[in-house]
Amino acid sequence: MSGSSARLNAISAVTNYKPLSAPLSFAETPAGEVFGTNVFSIKVMKDRLPKSIFKSVMKTLEAGEPLDGSVADTVAAAMKDWAIEKGATHYAHVFYPLTGLSAEKHDSFLSPDGTGGAIAEFSGSQLIQGEPDASSFPSGGIRATFEARGYTAWDVTSPAYILENPNGTTLCIPTAFFSWTGEALDKKTPLLRSMKALNTQAQRILKLFGHKNVAMVTATCGPEQEYFLIDRNFYFARPDLIAAGRTLFGAPPPKGQEFADQYFGSIPDRVLACMLETERELYKLGVPVKTRHNEVAPSQYEIAPMYENANVAADHQQILMLTLKRVAEKYGMTCILHEKPFAGVNGSGKHLNWSLGSSTQGNLLEPGKTPHENMQFLVFCAAVIRAVHKHSTLLRAVVAHAGNDHRLGANEAPPAIISIFLGEQLADVFEQIKQSGSATSSKQPGVMTVGVDTLPPLPKDAGDRNRTSPFAFTGNKFEFRAVGSAQSLSGPLVALNTIMTESLDDIATELEKATGGDPSKLAPAVQTLLKNIINEHGAVVFNGDGYSEEWQQEAAKRGLPNLKQTVDALSSITNPAVISMFEKYKVLSKRELESRQEIYFEQYVLTLNVEANVAHEVAKTTIYPAAVRYQSELASAAANCKAAGVAFDVAILDKVSGLIKSLLEKIGALEQLLPGHGGHGVANPTEAAMKCAKEIKPALNGLRQVVDELEGVVADDYWPLPTYAEMLFIK
Repeated sequence: MSGSSARLNAISAVTNYKPLSAPLSFAETPAGEVFGTNVFSIKVMKDRLPKSIFKSVMKTLEAGEPLDGSVADTVAAAMKDWAIEKGATHYAHVFYPLTGLSAEKHDSFLSPDGTGGAIAEFSGSQLIQGEPDASSFPSGGIRATFEARGYTAWDVTSPAYILENPNGTTLCIPTAFFSWTGEALDKKTPLLRSMKALNTQAQRILKLFGHKNVAMVTATCGPEQEYFLIDRNFYFARPDLIAAGRTLFGAPPPKGQEFADQYFGSIPDRVLACMLETERELYKLGVPVKTRHNEVAPSQYEIAPMYENANVAADHQQILMLTLKRVAEKYGMTCILHEKPFAGVNGSGKHLNWSLGSSTQGNLLEPGKTPHENMQFLVFCAAVIRAVHKHSTLLRAVVAHAGNDHRLGANEAPPAIISIFLGEQLADVFEQIKQSGSATSSKQPGVMTVGVDTLPPLPKDAGDRNRTSPFAFTGNKFEFRAVGSAQSLSGPLVALNTIMTESLDDIATELEKATGGDPSKLAPAVQTLLKNIINEHGAVVFNGDGYSEEWQQEAAKRGLPNLKQTVDALSSITNPAVISMFEKYKVLSKRELESRQEIYFEQYVLTLNVEANVAHEVAKTTIYPAAVRYQSELASAAANCKAAGVAFDVAILDKVSGLIKSLLEKIGALEQLLPGHGGHGVANPTEAAMKCAKEIKPALNGLRQVVDELEGVVADDYWPLPTYAEMLFIK
């Protein structure tokens, strides 16, 4: 393969790659023995804490009771001793600011003892509260730059853990992060608030169904993380990947994903080795990763954990993303989490599988074998239908950002129209309720006959799946498929928990009024309730092809919003009904919601500005010179042939010259939009975001079109950037 020296060196490094460390021995230490070894788990606490202290902590974990502050010193001492035994020299309050990333402040256990030595100290007050500088994190106007005080508060419901480094370890303590005024500056605080609100309303429903002494109801979550792995040599030769997280230029490779030969294919050895070590590191941290496989696009993969308490799952997801990136480096690769790093092949999502339940009642979205007879399940499922229909624009807003705009609505991901897929069985049950007010039967699972004598009969589900739906029922949970791969889970979880809280509150109020405390009136009251909900909110249910043009038209007839771009969706965050709902359940105040909306608009602007700066620089200083050199070579060849009296076809020279002229025009047009050149800052993020969507995005697309066409014309040994064929297929 020909190419520039930088590309050839990268290819050589890939093809001659040697592992950086000795292979792991899973036989020597089985995965089961590794799991949770670096977690200050319930088992560890039971072994190390006095019984009374342990029981106090468990009341907080299991029943949501306030933490008894008097236990903090004892817990801190036990946690410190455990961490030091594992080599820790520092502790860190880990928090999740509104950047969507993880943040941490490290402090040493050591303090001078006054005699020239030092002792290890860690008090209850140090465990419970920290004070990182809050001035430089985005706050959306909640805090001015000169107002720096922010606090971190220990989240006892998410376990502390040990983060290993070749030179030592650190005790990491998950925390909430808020301002001096008590307002949430993070992703965790509203998630914890929404979990509390959801439990309160779910308990009312369960009480109506006669349940007593019900354990705390929690949302559960199991996200499927998609990601790309490419060799680091290619990554560092692409300024756009480094700065923007995606390729701003790149012609389609001769072969892409059209053969569908990547999906669930054999995992390349180096990639599998990386996956195995990633999983082992996650096992140590108690992250219950379960699944790994090749995804649809070349060099794209997926990792998925089992379901957990939603708050813990959100923390674990942040750990998972960091671990993917850290371990990939050891194997000479870069993990790319952007939603659409490569045009023309599938992008990456983070399918959020969501449900709710308790230790006494189990999964409340489990239909059982006869869902038509399961009144309780139907009530909770109807609550989801009502919630999603009423707040579809909010659900669209919480997955809206610049990266996801390249993915949503494409022929690979759910459309920007939020709808619910129920499946044949549930759709039939609700249709019966709609028509007659009650359901008398459920479609039952069957048995598949494959037609091969040596294969046993296989159980068949009562309905198929729908991979084009943004919000699909998949047996005992809903899968929110519109979440972007680089996103924090917290925003979507907060929205789901809160809209479900409101829906359960409305339903509980209706049923309490209809029954008047008489259990015998519950069945007819539920029957009426379900019929009203499916009649009023059934428009959101769609079991067909979400990618089709017909659905776009049908959705418009049903009155379902189709918010295709981030700038169209984010305004929904501060709709009066949304503000009223969040304030009612004390999840987010109006000021906190407005701050988040401002931050998300600002992040959109900053993202587009970075992409514009990078595209402008690469096109002007890398692509243009390469094209001119090739133009010069062609022109010299033409002149030499003419001097020798030999015919020379100037068609390619003319094409290259025309594309260079167009390239300079597109570069000039983009340059006028750059910050500092009359472009968009973030003084008014909403207005700037609208202008970015209207002006910068089209300018970027126009420039890309010319560059990608040049890539197909300029001689390969002149082309300076690693190509899609190289990055995606050379492993």
